Amino acid sequence: MTSTAAATAVDPIAERAAVAVAHPNIALVKYWGKRDEAMFLPVTGSLSMTLDIYPTTTTVRLIEGSADTVVLNGHTAIGQAHTRVVRFLDMIRARAGRAEHALVDSTNAGPTGAGLASSASGFAALATAAAAVYGLDADARTLSRLARRGSGSASRSIFGGFAVWHAGEGDGEAGDLSSYAEAIEGDALDPALVVAVVDHGAKAVSSREAMRRTCATSPLYRPWADSSAADLDEMRKAIARNDLPAVGEIAERNALGMHASMLAARPAIRYLSPQSIAVLDRVLALRAEGVAAYATIDAGPNVTVLCARADAQRVAAALVELGDFVAPTVAHLGPGAALVTGRER
Repeated sequence: MTSTAAATAVDPIAERAAVAVAHPNIALVKYWGKRDEAMFLPVTGSLSMTLDIYPTTTTVRLIEGSADTVVLNGHTAIGQAHTRVVRFLDMIRARAGRAEHALVDSTNAGPTGAGLASSASGFAALATAAAAVYGLDADARTLSRLARRGSGSASRSIFGGFAVWHAGEGDGEAGDLSSYAEAIEGDALDPALVVAVVDHGAKAVSSREAMRRTCATSPLYRPWADSSAADLDEMRKAIARNDLPAVGEIAERNALGMHASMLAARPAIRYLSPQSIAVLDRVLALRAEGVAAYATIDAGPNVTVLCARADAQRVAAALVELGDFVAPTVAHLGPGAALVTGRER
């Protein structure tokens, strides 16, 4: 499933609003660390699976006011959340040669800021809608590069199914041009991801702060980053040959290595909770029972379990047995970002 959405040039008078939908992606080979903070250029490449659950729906509407308004999940955004969106709109306006301010209304169907890629779906949807309403002619690769400037992992949510985000080369403009995501074949693998939500709350330490601290202070970060390049190469080969156990093994070791590097940061960053560990232990028990189930964890306490579609309900049932603290949801390969409507006359 490799569908994409590209914004096309529009009539600035006729077009006053655009609505886009994008889905979160879970990285099987993680993005953790920037070599260029301003341009959101990653230290390493990464690879993800876009999900068919927890979409973000974002409306960008041009307004007559003198400032942008941002509404997230029904509440007016303030502080850093507001600033991130306004900076992103400023970038779009500069590229499009437009000046109108906008009302941005965005809603996440899943947990926000809990390590389940809400920023990826959010900025992928925002890039798609904003490019359309401001008349910026952008193909899928350009949208990926734009989305990256809001949230690195958003570059991958422009695409459905499996996507690889190229780290690119150099910094500044050269790095910007060479760092983008693209879809890769992998539909035949047809996996399921059982999303085990153990905490719906926002993280105490943001991904951005945790990433900076890990890169700057963890003695384990550079060894993990070096090994991640090899993991990415092996992961692409495993997907190409439809080898789900190999995909799972690589994803699990890559994720646990990332969390180990965070634990070694100074001061340490610990996203994994006792409930997270309980899920990891159950995944090990399932493998001992012959179920090819493998865990991966983004920057948060919630765990996702990769398995075959046929095993998904068994995995979900095993997690439910842990207690009321875990609420599993089964996800499959999802679509790329899409412009729902672009006309309000």
